[in-house]
Amino acid sequence: MIRHSLRVILIACALPAVLAGQTPKKLAVAAASDLQSVLPDIAQRFERASGARVTVSYGSSGTFFAQIQNGAPFDVFLSADVDYPRQLVGAGLADASTLQPYATGHLVLWARRESKIDLGRGLAALTDKQIRHVAIANPKYAPYGRAAVAALRGAGIYDAVQPKLVMGESLAQAAQLVESGNADVGLLSRSLVLGPTLKAEGTYADVVAPYPSIEQAAVVMKASREPSLARAFIAFLRRDDTGKQLERFGFALPRR
Repeated sequence: MIRHSLRVILIACALPAVLAGQTPKKLAVAAASDLQSVLPDIAQRFERASGARVTVSYGSSGTFFAQIQNGAPFDVFLSADVDYPRQLVGAGLADASTLQPYATGHLVLWARRESKIDLGRGLAALTDKQIRHVAIANPKYAPYGRAAVAALRGAGIYDAVQPKLVMGESLAQAAQLVESGNADVGLLSRSLVLGPTLKAEGTYADVVAPYPSIEQAAVVMKASREPSLARAFIAFLRRDDTGKQLERFGFALPRR
C-alpha cells in the first residue's frame, strides 16, 4: 500500500512537469471501442491535471494494430486485449517497459427494450427461430468478436447460430446494428451497455459460457512525440479514482 501510494504521488507530481512550455502538448490515443462510455471523462480529467490536450480515436483493436504497423501517429494504444500490444513490442514499435494491463472486460447479451427475447436464458436464447440476426464484432479485428465466437462454441451452439451472425468492424458498430434493428440481439461488452445510450435503450445479461479472459492492455509507441506524457497517461489509468470509474462501467481491475 505504501509503495502504491508513493507511486500515485510521483505521478501527480510528474504531470505538470511534463508540460514545460506555453503551448499545450498533445496526446493521440487509439482506444478500443468498449472504452467509448468511460474514457471521455478519464481523458478530460487527465487534461485538467496535466494541461495537455488528448485526442482519442475509437475502433477495433485489430484495425489500430494494422494502422500502427503502417505508421499511424498514435502515442498510446489502449487495446481490448494484451496480444496486440505484445506484438507491437515484439516488432520494435512499442516500448516494452510501458506495457500495462489496465482492465478486464466482460461479454454480455444486449437487446432493445421492446424486444421479447428472454435474455435470462443466456446464449441458448439465440437458437430461437424468432431471432434472425445476432450482431458481433468481427473476430478478425476485435477481441470481443473472438470472445463471442469462443462463447458460442463453449455453449455448443456455434453451428446453430453461425448463419445468423452479422458483423460490425468494431464493437461499437455491432452495437449500432442492434440499435438500428438490423440485428435482434448483440454480443457486446458490459462497458458499452452500461453507457447512457444503450442502458436507456435496452437490457442485458452477462454471458456465463466459457470464453478467454478479455485482458486489456495499454502501451506507448516508440514513435511517440510525447513519450513522457504518454507514460503519465498510462499511469493515470492505474490510479485508484480512475479504477473506480472503470469498475462503474463493468470492468474488472488488474491485481496491483
